[in-house]
This record gives sequence, C-alpha cells and structure tokens, in this order.
Amino acid sequence: MTQSPDPTAVALRGVVKRFGEQTVLDGLSLDVPRGEFLAIVGPSGSGKTTAMRVIGGFETPDEGSVWISGEDVTGLPAERRDVNTVFQSYALFPHLSVLDNVAYGPRMRGVPRAERRRQAGELLDLVRLSGAADRKPNQLSGGMQQRVALARALANQPAVLLLDEPLGALDRKLREEMQRELRRIQTELGATFIYITHDQEEAFGMADRLAVMRDGRFAQIGDPATLYDEPVDAWVALFLGSANRISATRGVGDELHSDLGPLAAAHIAADLQAGDRAIVIIRPEQTRFERPTAGLAAPNRIPARILDIVTLGPSLRLRAVTAGGVEFESIERRGDHRDDRAGLSSGDAVSVTFDVSAARAYRAGTEPLPIGPSS
Repeated sequence: MTQSPDPTAVALRGVVKRFGEQTVLDGLSLDVPRGEFLAIVGPSGSGKTTAMRVIGGFETPDEGSVWISGEDVTGLPAERRDVNTVFQSYALFPHLSVLDNVAYGPRMRGVPRAERRRQAGELLDLVRLSGAADRKPNQLSGGMQQRVALARALANQPAVLLLDEPLGALDRKLREEMQRELRRIQTELGATFIYITHDQEEAFGMADRLAVMRDGRFAQIGDPATLYDEPVDAWVALFLGSANRISATRGVGDELHSDLGPLAAAHIAADLQAGDRAIVIIRPEQTRFERPTAGLAAPNRIPARILDIVTLGPSLRLRAVTAGGVEFESIERRGDHRDDRAGLSSGDAVSVTFDVSAARAYRAGTEPLPIGPSS
C-alpha cells in the first residue's frame, strides 16, 4: 500500500461524498494524531456521521483519500481497516456470555482459546466488569452493556476506535458516569478515539480537540477552550454553548453602534470594516445585570428589566429584556453576593453590562439564528 509521509492515526485528504445531487462532505481534510480523543460535533445534516462512515469504510468517498496509520485505505472495506466502531445500538450477541462477547473478535482472528479469554478478562477488568463475565447481556443494565460493547471493540486492538452517539440511549446520570469511564479508558490505553455526538457537553467534557462541522466542512478545529473563547465566526460562536447577541454597525476602532446604545468590543473580526453590519456576541457568564446608575449612557450598558431568576443547582440564571424586546441572559454562581444585584426580582430595572474584553464582533449574515438569545 502507499505510505503517507507523515503517519497519523487518521488523515482525510480532500474527501468529497455525494448522495445523488447532494454533496454531504465537501473537500473534508483532517489529521488526528495517535492517542488523541477527537470529538466531531455539528447540527443534524452537517455530515458528521457520514465522515465517520467514510473513516470506518462503510462509505467510499467520491473524491479524496482516507489514511489510517500512514496507509491509504480509501478503497478498502470496513473489515480490512484497522478500525472498530461502537454504535448507539450495542448489538451484543444475546446467546453468548459477556466474556465470550468480548472474546469474539480475537476468536474470529484465530487467537487460541486460552489467550483470547485472557485478553477478554483484561478488558473486562479495564471496563470494571470482571464480576459480570459469566452473565448474558440481558442481565446487564444499559451502562454495563455499553461497557461490554466498548470492551468488545477494543479486543481487536484497533488503531482507531470510532464512537457514534454511543451514550444517546442512556439517562443523564448514567451518561455522565460513562463519559468519565470513556475518558479514563482512552487515557489508560493511549488509544485514538473519534467520537461523534450532537451533545456539546459530552464533547467539551471528554475531548482533547473538537471539530465543528457545518454543511459538509469543518468550520473550526481546536481544543475546547479555544473554540468556546475564540470562535472563528458568529456561526461557531452561536452553535457552541449559549450567547447573548446584539445587532450593530461597526464604527471606528473598538466602537460599535446599536439601537440599544453604544458598544465596544476588544475582539473584532478582521473582515469587519467601518460601516459594516455586525453581530456582537457575549457569553452569559460574562454578562452582568446591575442596578442602573444615573448619568449619561456609557458603552456596554443597556437598560432592561428582569424577566426571571432561576436556580440551576450551583448557579443562577437571570434573564432580562429591553424595551424593544431583546432578551439577555446572565449566569452566575450562587453565593456571589454583589451589592449591585442584591434583592433583584422580576420587573426590576437593571443595566445589562459586560466588559470590553468579553465582547466579540463579527460580520453579520453567518449566524444560524435570528438576533436574540442563543439556545
């Protein structure tokens, strides 16, 4: 096989995939280093599952190439690639014990019985299920079945493990537990995981890097903190997490003009010129509601009234609305007793404020939702 000059666990080079007249993957390129936990996120229809299927060999690209561990595997079927996949449906063999389910892959490769059972036992130890080796899958909880499926996928020692929405069928508490377990197992093995999910919280909690997909392309790839704090455009900023947003026009320097009053942003996109329509984005945890003070209007001080204050466990979510109907959200820790917020309740007048350093301004027109609070 052709050898890549710079072997990585996975490399995509200009991958295009079409279904009929629809282009689902549009020139996709990606490098995944060995031992990385990469999460691919994106809205429905963005192409993330198709990208996984191309890597796994379940779909053949119309253009471009796929490399696994430095080898061009573009034309190889799934069973001939050094890749295993864990789906949301665990697909365990109901008539086999847990141990024999895990040992099935090595058995198909001709590994002697004693050796494959030893390997399966070690993997059950890894996923903390050694006490369930003799049970059948229908005797296990959903979380336990998920761990068996993971151990079975790892039994073939693949160069890459693909995980397609594997926790989607679990309840919230069990899903959070499995997130920790997946990260622990990946770290202990030093394995390469590519995780497909629509759940951003899962992705942020586990991945070394995130790849955000939009319309068959990667909109941005980077570590979770960078993507959240420094989104490349308004679409990524609004897709990842919650955000307050304001329609504005760029002025001079860091100044922006809006119907809500003067604004200032420290981070202004390079393609945003004076007079251009802009969208200003501020995260809720960087937004404050303060009692209004008398005096002239100052940048980043917007008059509004409290809609509601809701306790979210250790945090408070405060919502306010301007006279023109623009809503803002503020998230703060409970116990942060500030004099400027003491005693606030629904209907009270406030000033919505944020630091210049917290505001990011982008060219308008790329955001996926109308102006207003992001969901």
